[in-house]
Amino acid sequence: MLNSNEKIGMSGRPEKMYDADFQSALKYLVSDEISLSSSLLFAFSDVTRPELQEFARIWQTLPADKRRRVSLAMMELAEERIEADFTRIFRYLLDDEDAQVRVNAINGLWEVEDTALIRLFIGALRSDPDAQVRAAAAEALGRFLLLAETKRIPAADGDEIQTALLAAIRSGAEDQLVVRRAIESLAYLGDETVRNIVATAYANDDPKMRATAIFAMGRSADPYWKRIVAQELFSPDPQIRFEAARAIGELEFQAAVPRLIELADDPDREVSSAAITSLGQIGGKEARRALIALIEGPDEVTREIAQDALDELEFASGSNLLLVDIGLESAEEALLAEELEDDEAEFDDADDESRDLLDNGDLRPRRKR
Repeated sequence: MLNSNEKIGMSGRPEKMYDADFQSALKYLVSDEISLSSSLLFAFSDVTRPELQEFARIWQTLPADKRRRVSLAMMELAEERIEADFTRIFRYLLDDEDAQVRVNAINGLWEVEDTALIRLFIGALRSDPDAQVRAAAAEALGRFLLLAETKRIPAADGDEIQTALLAAIRSGAEDQLVVRRAIESLAYLGDETVRNIVATAYANDDPKMRATAIFAMGRSADPYWKRIVAQELFSPDPQIRFEAARAIGELEFQAAVPRLIELADDPDREVSSAAITSLGQIGGKEARRALIALIEGPDEVTREIAQDALDELEFASGSNLLLVDIGLESAEEALLAEELEDDEAEFDDADDESRDLLDNGDLRPRRKR
C-alpha cells in the first residue's frame, strides 16, 4: 500500500514525491540514468528565475533524445499532479532547437491563460519550420479563442487569433495537419465564415479532413450540423464514427440517442467510449436506461465510462432541482417545476422522434454524389 507521499513512478515502482532538491535534480539530468524519476523531475516545478538560468545551462548540454524524453515526462507529470508547475521551463523550451521538445512545451502550457502566450503561439504558427510545431500552436490558439468568445480575455486578442488561423487555412501551401488543427480551433466561433470552411473540409475526399470537419461541427455547437453528424454515425470508417459519436454529444441531438445506444457496443473501443460519453451529455430517459444497463454489464472499462456518463447526466439534470432546495420564493418554485416538467416532456417527445426517424431511415447516410 502506498503512503500519502508516494506514487507509482515512471519506472513502475513506488517512489516518494517532493523529496528531491533542485541541485540533485540537475545532477540527475546529466547522469546516465535511463529511467525518469517523477520525484526528481518535480524539483523543477515552480523554479525561480535564477534556477531557470541554471537549468538552461545544463539543458543545452543534453542530447536531443534526452531533452525530448524529459520534456515529455514533465508534461505528463503536470497533467497527473496539480501541484506540478513547469510554466517557466516550458516557456523556455518554446525556443528549443528540437521540434518535438517545442511541441511538448506548447502542449505543456495547455492550462496557462496568460495572453502573452498568444503572440508566441501565433509566431510559431506563422514561422516555425516544423509542421508538427505549427499544428500544436494552431491547436493551442483555439483555447485562447474560446477565452475571447467567453469574454475572459479582450476581444482584440480573439480577432488576432482568428486572423492567424484563417491565414493558415487559406494559405494554399500549408501542411494539411496544420490546416486541420486551425479549422478545429476556429470552430469555436461558429459563424458563417466557419460554416463555409467546415463545409469545404467535409466535402474533401481525404478521410482525415472529413474527420476534422465532423470534429469542428461538434465543437461549434451549431445546430445546423446535427443531421450531417447523425448520418455519419453510420459511417463504415471507425474514425468517422468516433468523431460523429463525440460531436453528436456536443450538439445534444436527442434524436440520435438510439443510434448511440447501438454504438455503445461498437467493436471499436474508442467509438463505443465516445458513444457512451455522448449519452451522458445528451441525457433523457432512454439514455439513462441505457447507461444503467451498461453499468450492470460484464465489461469493466465500459462500466467505468458508463458510470462517468451517468454521473454527468445526473449532475446536469439534478443541478436545476438543487435550486428548489436553496430557498426560492414559492412563485419561482412553481415556475421552476413547470420548466422541469416541460423538459421531461421534451425528452419524451424527442425519444419518440428518435424512433420515428430511425424507422424511416432519415438518419442513415445518403449516397454521396
